[in-house]
Amino acid sequence: QVQLVESGGGLVQAGGSLRLSCAQSGRTGSSSPVGWFRQAPGKEREFAAAIGWSGVSHYADSVRGRFTISRDNAKNTVYLQMNSLKPEDTAAYYCSSGLKSGDYFSRTQWIYWGQGTQVTVSS
Repeated sequence: QVQLVESGGGLVQAGGSLRLSCAQSGRTGSSSPVGWFRQAPGKEREFAAAIGWSGVSHYADSVRGRFTISRDNAKNTVYLQMNSLKPEDTAAYYCSSGLKSGDYFSRTQWIYWGQGTQVTVSS
């Protein structure tokens, strides 16, 4: 079993920054793929970013150039640095692990999920 705990969400003004953390524990490799998804009220959960086995990162078009995913293997933690935040980035952010295939972008391909952390960007 794998446990994921997100933290770092909060309220920020447009143009501001936040750094989310995803702490992993349990039966997981420190360099295994981890994803970040987000879900706004009334919308489906959507892909934001992911980091793969080799450290290669993947981003949704909507966040590319503003968000950066990284990891600290020693701490078994993955980070999502979010800069130049916009009101449309407001959502609950979830980290995921246990990728079943090479399709990082599909939420159905991830087995484990955290409880989420809320990000609210005011205009």
